[in-house]
Amino acid sequence: MNARTDLLALDADTLAALANRGLVKRAARELDSGAGASVSLDPAGEVAAAFPDGSRAALPAGVPLEAGTCSCPAPGVCRHLVGLVLAYQAQARSRSASDSASESSPASGSRPEAAAGPGAAAPAPPPEPELPWSPAEFDDATLLAAFGRPALAAARRAWERGVRVTVQRMDAAHPAPSVELPSCTVRFPVPRSLNFALSGATAARHGELVTLAVWAFRAADEDGTPSGSARTAGGPKRADAGTAAATADRAQPAPATATAAAVAVAALTEELLRTGTARTGPVLLAQLARLEAELAAASAHWPAAAAAELRVQLAAYADRDTRHDPDRVAELLVELRARLRAADRALALGTGESAVTQLRRTRLVALGCRVSAGRGGAERCTELYLAQPDAGIALVLRKQWAVPEGRAGTGAELAGRRLLGHSVRALAGSNLVSESVSRSAGRAVTVERGRIASTSVTPLGDAWASLPAPLLLHDAAARLRALGGRPPRPVRPRIEAENAHVLAVAEVGPLGYDPARQRLEAVLRDAAGTEVRLSAEHDVLCPGRIDALAAALESGTVTHVSGLLRPEAGRPVLDPLAVRTAAGPVHPDLAAETDPHPFTALPPAAADPLAAALTAARTALAELARTGLDTALPHQLAPAASGLRRTGLRTAAALLDALAADPSPDRWTDAALHLLTALDLHQEEARP
Repeated sequence: MNARTDLLALDADTLAALANRGLVKRAARELDSGAGASVSLDPAGEVAAAFPDGSRAALPAGVPLEAGTCSCPAPGVCRHLVGLVLAYQAQARSRSASDSASESSPASGSRPEAAAGPGAAAPAPPPEPELPWSPAEFDDATLLAAFGRPALAAARRAWERGVRVTVQRMDAAHPAPSVELPSCTVRFPVPRSLNFALSGATAARHGELVTLAVWAFRAADEDGTPSGSARTAGGPKRADAGTAAATADRAQPAPATATAAAVAVAALTEELLRTGTARTGPVLLAQLARLEAELAAASAHWPAAAAAELRVQLAAYADRDTRHDPDRVAELLVELRARLRAADRALALGTGESAVTQLRRTRLVALGCRVSAGRGGAERCTELYLAQPDAGIALVLRKQWAVPEGRAGTGAELAGRRLLGHSVRALAGSNLVSESVSRSAGRAVTVERGRIASTSVTPLGDAWASLPAPLLLHDAAARLRALGGRPPRPVRPRIEAENAHVLAVAEVGPLGYDPARQRLEAVLRDAAGTEVRLSAEHDVLCPGRIDALAAALESGTVTHVSGLLRPEAGRPVLDPLAVRTAAGPVHPDLAAETDPHPFTALPPAAADPLAAALTAARTALAELARTGLDTALPHQLAPAASGLRRTGLRTAAALLDALAADPSPDRWTDAALHLLTALDLHQEEARP
């Protein structure tokens, strides 16, 4: 064997994902200072390394980095194994430079660069494959040899249920093929090698998830699915995903189905619509709680989450809690019934998702904090938005806080509360590295109790600037276009931080304040020249939000703004979470109240007759759900139907007419689903 091309393909980021960034930096410093290893390659492909401190490490061919051996007492991937890779890359680079010098001037007698000289710690550039490659090249025999029968059996069971996947093939912008799975993102940074595939999951599930990723590539290549398109792979039609998987562990019991729970959802939502949500009592709330548990047990994660939210909303109505929103109740009823109608049941129910996935050592980058009211006004909720760079996604760490009697419980008061051994303010502007992180199907993060010592927190620094796309946006309009064509919102996966991003800001325009809606607005311009409207509403729980945000935007040093991106009238709107300035990150929700900032008043917003007609019709349907269809009168929907006709929405008006003639749950669902989808599409539609 002449060279270990797999080791030459490992860059610093991949090594950091396989070990951790601190070990990579330390090994690089040692190599750069002359304390690196001397390495040798035997005919079988094993690389051996001897270090000045007396340690010896070896990495045979065909095994992952953690399967290497070292004489030092450190468990797992130690700095010596990382140093072995860096020293081998430096030696290969030195030999390549020597060969090039010999070819250009064979008699010059020039001396090749020393392997451990300055700059030697930088990983050698990976050899470029002659042609783009696909992980679909791995057959099931290779997967079985790499991960074993239990991993393939677990992958087969998940595949038979159907798995939501997004396949990204290798191209100029994506040198490493990848697959986004419900529980993680699997990347293949080393061409034609399973040993260095990255999943971010613990060793117990790594083989299962890499196998699913390979099968996803195989299915996408067979079907011609474009890169970046989300789809459900597997399911009953693909139950024979692989011969090795098909014979692995046939004795395992079949996964639970959501059929019985789906029948219960239909019955309970029909009862709620007929009798009215205003008449919900303790018995029905208990039924809803049992239904939520049944859906979760059947791995129907999305309707389970909707049922949980509906239960909270109905309980809030009974308690006269201000968190109750009748429009939201109607949306949840539509969602529960629509998910039962969806053609892609695995996508709509979430049965292919893992309820909880334990992650291996993970680096998270804080994007900011959002503060909201908790149950009955006696609690507060902080939501820390966290980017996971290796997977290219955002997550949410949620914490409920009790508010002492007599205290307002504002964001400024919560900023000093301790979480994971640090203040909320510190966590909101930090890099967090932990070995005890797990994530739910909806991308909510938890940190296991009793393992706080395995979590480290460091200042944010310039971490936002190095986030991968689409976490970091240079063109917000392009991001919204990429999200076009998704399934309607009532049947999409319930991803909590799906719209959390960091926007690279090229210019900040003038600020304005709408006193009627108590909203601060400004125009940001991104690197592509797209105008993004920043919009932040006043909140009594965050009395310093508007003034702190205005001061940060007017500082003249804004480089990035994190927030929740959404379309309004076809244009990008950002609800800010944090602002990065020359003085550091600013967290508006955690800011203390200051003297009011003088603002220029904004002119009234232009009327939108289409949105007004659709919103009025939605409100009419929400009122029907509140009072009950059994007591509905035909004339209740007449004004809303008339408004829809005046704006040319004849199909929506006809659905309201049909509901007035036959006030049944199915007719209500037809009309509500049409209206909600039309309203969403109207917001997403580009305007001239």
